[in-house]
Amino acid sequence: MAQVLCQLPPINSDRLLVGIDTADDAAVYKLNEDTALIQTLDFFTPVVDDPYIYGQIAAANSLSDVYAMGGKPTLALNIVCFPACLSMDILAEILKGGSDKVREAGALLVGGHTVDDNEPKYGLSVTGIIHPDKVISNSNAKPGDILILTKPLGLGILNTAIKAEMLSEGIQKKAIHVMTSLNNIAAEGMNMAGANSCTDITGFGLLGHSYEIAKGSEVSIVIDSKSIPIIEGSIENAKMGLIPAGAYRNKDYLGKNVVFDGDVPEYLQDILNDPQTSGGLLISLPKEKSQELLDFYGKNLKTEFAIIGEVTEKQDSYIIVK
Repeated sequence: MAQVLCQLPPINSDRLLVGIDTADDAAVYKLNEDTALIQTLDFFTPVVDDPYIYGQIAAANSLSDVYAMGGKPTLALNIVCFPACLSMDILAEILKGGSDKVREAGALLVGGHTVDDNEPKYGLSVTGIIHPDKVISNSNAKPGDILILTKPLGLGILNTAIKAEMLSEGIQKKAIHVMTSLNNIAAEGMNMAGANSCTDITGFGLLGHSYEIAKGSEVSIVIDSKSIPIIEGSIENAKMGLIPAGAYRNKDYLGKNVVFDGDVPEYLQDILNDPQTSGGLLISLPKEKSQELLDFYGKNLKTEFAIIGEVTEKQDSYIIVK
């Protein structure tokens, strides 16, 4: 996508606070001295069989981009591709799931657009608001910052196992809990503590999105692979080779920008490249503010979180995994 976007004419506007230059999570447009708009869009094919849960997951994933910028979602529009041969009752359940999740976020779902397609796809276009001086981009990480991840990894691997009917009901429920959880509490804590930079972990995996922060900020990121929170069942399925194709594409794309410094097993490398569906926030903030944020998450966050690394001055590689 970046190779395509770079062929478009450059955008020159003093009001565009965040555009496509740093591969950030959303665009930010300044309306006045007190208000900026956050605009984002995302949709994908089903990751679970239950249409209501699918709608919830897709909506939570779309809303996440606004939270990653430090903003508050206000309006959402449905984006629907749906086969005419399927029951409209299925579509109704998908839309109900999305509507309930938007309502949970405190935003309004105000319409959308539907087209006939061979495979269902669902998501949202989301508008949020933020003060222009409080935008948190993915390109402002500072040497000395620590990195906190607010959801565990392994969702892509578990979704692959679900499709292969190789995952227990108990682990499925845990994965669904993570995917349907909004990143609102994670963003609230990030804003309170004063983060320097943030992104949400989705299709490019932890390493891919860490690379975007490192490149945009012209720093290096050191990740402690032993500190990564991982959803139960992900390691076992990764060892069996149930790795989504996207993980290999992510790994190939990053190439020499990632160095594994030490004995990081192959299954763990796969998990670090695993494309996430509605993953958590990766937050870069000054070390002296980290305990305040960890205390807040310990009291309020319903997903597993951890300090997973630190930001350093730019080294030979953008990402170093130990």
